[in-house]
Amino acid sequence: MQITWLGHSCFLFEDSKGTKLLTDPFDTTVGYELYKGNPDIVTISHNHFDHNYTKNLNDNCKIISKVGMSNFNDVYIKGIPSYHDKNKGEKRGDNLIFLYKMDGYSLCHLGDLGHTLTNNDIETIGTVDILFIPVGGNYTIDGKEASEIAKKINPKIIFPMHYKTSKVFLPLDGVETFLMNMKNASKIDNNTLIIDDIINESLSVKILNYV
Repeated sequence: MQITWLGHSCFLFEDSKGTKLLTDPFDTTVGYELYKGNPDIVTISHNHFDHNYTKNLNDNCKIISKVGMSNFNDVYIKGIPSYHDKNKGEKRGDNLIFLYKMDGYSLCHLGDLGHTLTNNDIETIGTVDILFIPVGGNYTIDGKEASEIAKKINPKIIFPMHYKTSKVFLPLDGVETFLMNMKNASKIDNNTLIIDDIINESLSVKILNYV
C-alpha cells in the first residue's frame, strides 16, 4: 500500500486494488495545498475546519464520521470514541480514533487526541502496524505525551502529524520534542512511502517531507 502525507493530519492511503482513503481533510486556512483528488473513502475525526473540509471532494466518496464499523471494497474501518481535550470533551468536544485494515496491515489514526489513553483504550485499539499520532500540543497531546502513548500502543511504524512546519499557521509545536523521546527516527525525502512487504521494524518513526 501507498501512504502519502498531504499535510497536518491528512493522509491518503491507497491499497493494492486502487482503493483510496483520505483522512481529516483541511480547508484553505491551514497553509497546505488542498487535496483535489477523488478518494473512495474519507474519515473525519471531528468537525473542526482543519479536519473536516469535504466541499471540493466528489459526491460519490463515502464519508465516515461516527463510531462503529464500516467496510468498503475490503477496507475495514472502525471508529472509536475519544476526546479532543483532557476534560472529556468539555473544552473542544469529541474525537474519533480510526482503525483501518488495508492490504493486511492494521493502521490507527488518532485524530486530534487530547488526552492520554487508558489500558482499556490500548486494549480496544489492539495490535497496530502503522500509527498516525498528533504531536504538536496546544490543541492535542504534546510531543512527550505522544511518545508515551506511542510506546504503549507499540506499533511497527509511526507517522507523527499535526505539528508546526513552515507551511502551517496554527500555533503548534514542532516535531522535535516527540523525536527526542523516541529512539528510532528517519526522514523520508518525499511525502510518500510504499509498504509492500512484512514490516520488520518496531517503533520506527518516519518523518515524511511535505512537497
